[in-house]
Amino acid sequence: MTNSSHSLSGKKVIILGGSSGMGLATAIAAASEGAKVVIVSSNRGRLDQALKSLPKDSQAYAVDLSKEENIKDLFSQIGRFDHLVYTAGESLSLGSIAETEIDSARQFFALRFWGAYAAAKYASPLINEGGSINLTSGIAGIRPGKNWSVAASLCTAMEGLVRALAVELAPIRVNCVIPGVVKTNLWNSLSETDRNNLYQTIGDSLPLKRLGEAEDIALAFIYLMKQPFMTGQHIIIDGGAVLV
Repeated sequence: MTNSSHSLSGKKVIILGGSSGMGLATAIAAASEGAKVVIVSSNRGRLDQALKSLPKDSQAYAVDLSKEENIKDLFSQIGRFDHLVYTAGESLSLGSIAETEIDSARQFFALRFWGAYAAAKYASPLINEGGSINLTSGIAGIRPGKNWSVAASLCTAMEGLVRALAVELAPIRVNCVIPGVVKTNLWNSLSETDRNNLYQTIGDSLPLKRLGEAEDIALAFIYLMKQPFMTGQHIIIDGGAVLV
């Protein structure tokens, strides 16, 4: 195996959810290693802003990733590529099972789970030899807090999907990053005061005494794209949250 097998230089990387947060950080990191990046999200304005942080040959598509037909159309336009990263997700509402409206809870699965499922379905025939699919879960599935039933179910479903796809889609590698709480716009549904209190409380409770940054998670996605002998696995990047 040559060193080029571990390189992203000249590779084409598609990042669904790439206009902000962990996705944009991953796009920037991949581009810095010589990859050609394509970012996708539903927000055209955020995509245009994100492109300012990326090389001139980067591309962006505005797509509602909660709709299967949109994802099918997207990959018919993109053509062949090397690595897929899926970080798309909206702000989750946490609540007790007694207060949860099940029809509303189903909507969280549309983008985070079924969007990733559809992406794997339509992307996998287009992935070049040595390529990979990299999905996103969360520590709620490993160590759920009170009122986290929907979030924990989502995360656990994603981890099962990763194992199943690693078997079904082999030799395409399929892995997953499991972030802890990270400073991204997914927490923007909280007031600034509540958000800062959450960041402070969680950061202080962690062994590493700080909250995660989007760039921390990007490093894990870069590793998964470059690691040629790993599939069906999950990398936890949480500052030690599951230990305390």
